Formats: sequence, structure tokens, C-alpha cells
Amino acid sequence: MGMKYAVIAPVSAGVTARPEWIGGYAEHLEACGFESLVAVEHAVVVSRYSSTYPYASSGKMELADDLDIPDPLELLCFLAARTTRLKLATGVLVLPNHHPVVLAKRLATIDALSGGRLRLCVGMGWMKEEIEACGADFATRGRRADEQIDVLRALWADSSPDGVDHHGEFFDFDGAMSYPKPVGGNIEIHIGGHSAAAARRAGRRGDGLQPLGVAGEELAKLVDVMRSEAEAAGRDPDALELSLGHAVSRITPEKAESLAERGAHRIVLQPTPTADLEEAKDELSACAERLGLDRR
Repeated sequence: MGMKYAVIAPVSAGVTARPEWIGGYAEHLEACGFESLVAVEHAVVVSRYSSTYPYASSGKMELADDLDIPDPLELLCFLAARTTRLKLATGVLVLPNHHPVVLAKRLATIDALSGGRLRLCVGMGWMKEEIEACGADFATRGRRADEQIDVLRALWADSSPDGVDHHGEFFDFDGAMSYPKPVGGNIEIHIGGHSAAAARRAGRRGDGLQPLGVAGEELAKLVDVMRSEAEAAGRDPDALELSLGHAVSRITPEKAESLAERGAHRIVLQPTPTADLEEAKDELSACAERLGLDRR
């Protein structure tokens, strides 16, 4: 398999809640031969937050507090109807914001209606105020997330007439039956983040790792942690994917090869923010041509 190229929906341009803009963008993305479109999440942005954004030296995220950030699952469902081959991904879904029983149904529904095109990348979230506004405890979100992933997997997999039982620290139910099921009986869950905890979670429970804001020796250490945790859990480390980031405007075959040498299976590309749809399409076309993608 060759390198996979995903593109993040250009949320910072303030266009991802404009149906014709984002619909046209996704259609062009598909026509250019990119693998997937990635939707970000913030259920709410709390004004005057005191939490530290870990991916900028300022400690503040680059997105404006009042920027349109549509729900990623609703957005992906809309784009599923505008495309036929393009895979639909989150990056990242803030897992503590969601109840896993409801989330399992929403995700399986999108996967079923899109013909099995959904990929999930989840994170624990950095904005304490957002997570608390959604009803979760910030300090225990890691343990809660592990249990959430277990609940998702169980509800997707169960086909018993008695349903599935779960008795955990955060969630408790008996005889739960959740239909429809995902097309392949499961949905990929990749783990996003920059910590050793994220790498451990990817090895124990995930289908891959999407490290954020790390490179070089730090990146290599996270990959080693993921692989060793997978082996310790009796899982195949070679079955796990690594997704690394770059820019649509700067990626070249040579840079892609360099990322492949670091273990990347997928490159998640950040587009240049613009509200001009034709300009955004031209950037995608130029990128696809440089990379030699199979355009249709």
C-alpha cells in the first residue's frame, strides 16, 4: 500500500459550516485522489479559558473563540452524501465530551450510511473548561476514555439476542443492543495526542497513533511505546498505523518519503486558510499533481 493523504477541513477559514463551500471542497478533494477529509471538534470554546493549549508557544489556540466549528459527526454525515469514495475522519474527536452509548450509535450510523467510510481519531482534550461544560471530570478523562473505547467496541461487535452487559467505573448497563452495526463490524479508532499515555492507549486499544506537535527523537519514543504496549497486550504492532502531519502547500514526494522512513502510513495535511473556494481547490489540485495522486 502506498502513502495515504488526508486533508483537514479548513476550519480556520470560517467556511466549514457553509454547505456549498465545504461540499464543493470535499467533492474536489475526492476528485483529486486524496484518501480522506478530517473534521476537528470543539463542542464549545469557553471564552477567557485558563487552560494551556499545548501546541503553541503562546498557550492559546489559533482559532477565534467565535469561529464556526460545526459538529464533526454532523459535518461528516453531510459530506458522506456529497461524495462516494472519500473517507471521512475525525481529528480529533474530544472523547470526554461524549457518552459512549449514544456515540456508538451515531458513529455506526454514519459508517453504515457512508458504506464503511468512517475513521475515528480521538483525543482526551486539553481545554478543561470545555470538558467540564460537557459534564465530564477533567482529572479522570483518561481512565474514562479507556472505558469509552471498550464500550464502543462492545456495542459495535455484539450480535447476541441478549445484548451486551457492561459494568465499569463510569458506565453501567445490561442487555444493550445497538444497531445498525458498522459495515465491517468495527470502526478504526486512532489515538491523537503528544503524550506517552496517548501512545500507550494506541498500543493497547487503538488502531493507530496520530501524534500532535512531536518530531524527531520524541516521535520515535512514542512509536516505540505504542509498539511495546501492543505486544504486551497480545496485539500485532505491525497492524497499527502512524499518521503524521504536514502542510498541503509544502508537501512533496521527497518529504513524504522522509515521513514514510519515520514510519508514517498516512500524512494529514493542513490546507492554507482561505475563504476563496477556487483558490482552495487550486491548492489541492497542485498538491495532488506534485504527489502523483490518482485523479478521477
